[in-house]
Amino acid sequence: MKAAFVGKGGSGKTTLAGLFCRFLAAQDGRSLLAVDADINQHLAVALGADPDEAVRLPALGDHLETVKDYLRGDNPRIAATSAMLKTTPPGPGSRLLRVAEPNPLYDRLVHRVGGVRLAVTGPFAAGDLGVACYHSKVGAVELMLNHLVDGAGDYVVVDMTAGADSFASGLFTRFDLTFLVCEPTVRGVGVYRQYVGYARDYGVRVAVVGNKVDDADDVAFLREEVGEDLLCWIGRSGFVKAAERGRFLPIEALEPANASALATMRTALDGCTKDWERYAAQAAEFHARNAVAWGNARTGADLAEQIEPGFTLATATAAAP
Repeated sequence: MKAAFVGKGGSGKTTLAGLFCRFLAAQDGRSLLAVDADINQHLAVALGADPDEAVRLPALGDHLETVKDYLRGDNPRIAATSAMLKTTPPGPGSRLLRVAEPNPLYDRLVHRVGGVRLAVTGPFAAGDLGVACYHSKVGAVELMLNHLVDGAGDYVVVDMTAGADSFASGLFTRFDLTFLVCEPTVRGVGVYRQYVGYARDYGVRVAVVGNKVDDADDVAFLREEVGEDLLCWIGRSGFVKAAERGRFLPIEALEPANASALATMRTALDGCTKDWERYAAQAAEFHARNAVAWGNARTGADLAEQIEPGFTLATATAAAP
């Protein structure tokens, strides 16, 4: 299953994404890949990396052409790597990814941090300021998710950019469940309403996880404002406070109520039903949009022809030896 973490800046989105990753990594028989796709690259530190170590991790955004070249494979609909967009969907001959497998991309771009396999998009560089959009960097993430097949016991957890900025690309549709981290405040609820207003138009499943919850009044406020979307909540935590001060305790030391909330999140994610046909249709839709908006002009070709009718990741893996 693929899960995204979104929410207002400062809501604790990255902290909770890191907690959930550590919780999943402690479960036997589960494969996990974490991805930091936030412009503020803090997931590695939330998993226990030293800040100096975190900035040395290889950035997906710096290796977009490498990602394209590998995933292209021998797909006859893609004339050259240079003709691939961040939205290019897979087709016959494309190389598909598994959550846990040996491949050149993982060897180069995925590293273990705090017991979790992690890939990072990379921060804005000085040369990007004023001339680049951060969503050009997360293109590598979108491509990889478009080509990634997750099966039973597989998890992909992506820490997304804050607020509704996630909607600047089709990446927000690439998940089975989106956890929206929401503080019990008017501003937190405002981001929730903005997000679900866009997400529901695309059938995106959203589950609200309350954070920084102090008491029953906070829970009542969230229930009143978000209704049945409230899945669970995380209370104030000495475990989290220790981690934010650089002292990482074993995940088994997390407060029982907060550990129960993480288990509720895992159960909700496990309960989602895969819809590979919708997944493929939305990938094709956003690719066609990008082709018309700028891709065709840049490449001089009709990039909508890269879409293989009827192709889904499910049918591709069923046909594979």
